[in-house]
Amino acid sequence: MHDGDDDVRLMLALRAGDESAFDELFARWSGPLLRYLERIVRDAASAEELVQETFLRLYRARERYQPDARFSTWLYTIATRLALNELRRPRHRSPHRSTDQEEDDGSVLVLASDTPRADDVAHARRVGDSVEQALATLPERQRVALWLSAVEGLSYAEVAASLETSEKSVKALVHRARCALAELIGGDER
Repeated sequence: MHDGDDDVRLMLALRAGDESAFDELFARWSGPLLRYLERIVRDAASAEELVQETFLRLYRARERYQPDARFSTWLYTIATRLALNELRRPRHRSPHRSTDQEEDDGSVLVLASDTPRADDVAHARRVGDSVEQALATLPERQRVALWLSAVEGLSYAEVAASLETSEKSVKALVHRARCALAELIGGDER
């Protein structure tokens, strides 16, 4: 079923004892997983810890691994469960500050190229901030479903497996997330 999936081949090699396969999987997936987890938990340090914990769990489960689904689905399922557990901790119950807000210290934005106009850059930042703030207001499951499908490119079936729910539920989560984002972001530009 997954003969063409190089990640499955690497995971099977790791299961057979090839430690270099773990290094290759980490090199391939740690970056995308970190970006995903940063968006879900909205804290860079926590996201880095969750990437490490995800790969630790992957390594510990190597002997039980079965290629029943795409490797990415299996990996994102582990990461999603860890992220949702992290969000349930008391320290995550309070509102989060975006890491982009650190630029409010009065530092001047210096452009490397003179092609983009300053007002275009400012507008892009405002839109980006609006999107970040709107994403942060979404319920966790909506944010996860939207991110996995729209950004990470997982199919609804794969997202459903990661969230342990039905495809129909994922479609509803993604639809609600997109509608909420359109309303929140559209309302800011009026």
